[in-house]
Amino acid sequence: MHSGPNNTYRIIGSVDAGSQVQLLSANKETGYTQVRDSRGRTGWVQSKFVTNKESMAIRLPRIEKELAEVKEQLANARQTSDTEKAGLVTSLETRNQQISDLENKYSEISDQLTSIETENRELRAKLDTQKDDMLLKYFTYGGGVAGLGLLFGLVLPHLMPRKKRSPAGWA
Repeated sequence: MHSGPNNTYRIIGSVDAGSQVQLLSANKETGYTQVRDSRGRTGWVQSKFVTNKESMAIRLPRIEKELAEVKEQLANARQTSDTEKAGLVTSLETRNQQISDLENKYSEISDQLTSIETENRELRAKLDTQKDDMLLKYFTYGGGVAGLGLLFGLVLPHLMPRKKRSPAGWA
């Protein structure tokens, strides 16, 4: 720190890098800035060493703390993500097993349906055949009864003696 706005002035002290100072004025021609340090000394330093930003000595611990917090949040997020992923994998496996079971049941039911439809067709064919057989049997019985009736109607009158009629015409 110099007593005037260039390096030809007497050095009155030094300011540590990163120390907070109060900006009083700036001389753009010489490139020096007038400042007041934390001990109350007023002097001139080169403008290239003065900034209105926070010093690295102050920013670094804060940034490291933020970094640690972000890392912790990331670790928690990863753990949560891994837990959720494991739950989703388990759920997916359960769903896949259920789908497989349902597909097997569908296959069994489909096979049963095919078998029942085949049996149904066979039973209908058998029923139709039985109806035809029953009709044929009825026609046969009916024909037999008619034939016997005809036979009795023709044979019985010849087998039984007739009563002779009286010549008078009335019996």
